[in-house]
Amino acid sequence: GGPVLVTHPEMRRYFMTISEASQLVLQASAMGRGSQIYVLDMGSQVKIVDLARKLILLSGLVPDVDVKIEFIGVRPGEKLFEELNLDDETTVPTEHRKIKIFAGKEMSATGMQRMAERLEALCMNQQATEMMSLVEEMVPEYTPSEQILESLRAAPRANESAGTVRKQAASALPGTQAVAVGS
Repeated sequence: GGPVLVTHPEMRRYFMTISEASQLVLQASAMGRGSQIYVLDMGSQVKIVDLARKLILLSGLVPDVDVKIEFIGVRPGEKLFEELNLDDETTVPTEHRKIKIFAGKEMSATGMQRMAERLEALCMNQQATEMMSLVEEMVPEYTPSEQILESLRAAPRANESAGTVRKQAASALPGTQAVAVGS
């Protein structure tokens, strides 16, 4: 059979059994007193390529001999490994050794509401570049994919073209006026 497709040789993910995850979620929900964010100890991340190799071996075959492993590349926006918290963010322990409380940067409900209203206004006015800047301000760790950046670079050209088409259409029909729709 094969090949087994893996995105990248360094791709890593956390794995838990459904039973263990369910128990930790239920225990964390019983601890909850409000707006805390709980972080579950999921053990160590596993390299996907190592998992693929072990599964091939368990099926009685030899990796890269009987079944090839093919690396197909990371998809836009996909990370090589999962981050539970950033370098400048911490967790605090709870009474359960596998459950911690996230102690990250906080934003007031009013501040969050203002940001959401600004984002909504930018979306409604189709101001993509400004919207992206606000998202980057809201989530400093966010890095847009090259595909998104390219579409933002193309957006002004598309808007200019649409304006030119509207003007040409209006001038082609005597006695009519151009009506701007959108931006």
